[in-house]
Amino acid sequence: MAPRPRTRRLTRTLLAVLVTASVAVPISGAARPAAVPAPAPTALGPLRDTTSTALARRYATTRADIRAAERTADAHGDHRRAAALHAMADPGRHFLTFDGRDGGRSAEVYGDLTHADRIAVLVPGSDTGLDTYHRLRAGAQALQQQLRREPGGHSAVLAWLGYPTPATFGPAALTTARADDAAPELVDFTTQLRNAEPTARIALLCHSYGSVVCGRAAPDLPATDLVLYGSPGVGADTAADLHTRATVWAGRAADDWIGYVPHAQLPLPTTTLGFGTDPVSPGFGARIFPAGDGGHSDYLKPGTLSLENLARITAGRPPVEAPHGTTPDGTATAPQREARRG
Repeated sequence: MAPRPRTRRLTRTLLAVLVTASVAVPISGAARPAAVPAPAPTALGPLRDTTSTALARRYATTRADIRAAERTADAHGDHRRAAALHAMADPGRHFLTFDGRDGGRSAEVYGDLTHADRIAVLVPGSDTGLDTYHRLRAGAQALQQQLRREPGGHSAVLAWLGYPTPATFGPAALTTARADDAAPELVDFTTQLRNAEPTARIALLCHSYGSVVCGRAAPDLPATDLVLYGSPGVGADTAADLHTRATVWAGRAADDWIGYVPHAQLPLPTTTLGFGTDPVSPGFGARIFPAGDGGHSDYLKPGTLSLENLARITAGRPPVEAPHGTTPDGTATAPQREARRG
């Protein structure tokens, strides 16, 4: 059977975007953050113990590794990386893992993991790395502050930078290749967390390309909730196709440009171009949470509807409804769009 016209158009659009991104990548990737050298980190065993004593030892080890990476970056002449690492080595910050090589990997704790019975794991999207880590940190801090307002229980937020995120305007952001490589790392991290905290609610909050990572990892993730927001798709046609025991949520803010990304998939010899069904579409089958009227980078900003609902889902509470004039997926109704244009 010949492809339908709409499918052919979507495929041509994806190919056009891929060509454009391929041309743009030498510009967007000029800084080559992965080229900054760093020493091998201290070998850490799996996370098995979250008592305050065990965590203090682990945090001290990762802090020493961050300081070693800072010295290496400074000697290399990359003072921007050195400054970012200097901030990360502050004694008041707590990293479960750190590796400064190949662009950097880390997992930072916000809140009291020892007593947490509800845990959010932030899985970031494109253009997230050690040099831009302050953005991920700001979102994690805002979510932890919001979770403190949730009734009952103790919470912790883990900012998981466990893979080399793609550049937004690069070909890697259009295929599942990075997500395919990152998924086993996310499964391993979440499994360790589950083993250490067997009774806690664990919500994976997956932003943008991070939702592709979560989609690839979904069948093996021991999570309570899988939350997709600002998502281009997850590489599956429906939530059921993720084969996960977690409750699958999806949300998109009204002014998020990701809503204009074509939702199609094109198999290639070594990967897949595009990410399939829109997760906020009725046909996907996720539970939709209202995400307000922000942009692609606004979901974790203080005072937003999206931040409130991400915290409520993490805490096991239903999301609040969208304000009048907004559809259930967070997009503006026709009168609201007209008012904005006026």
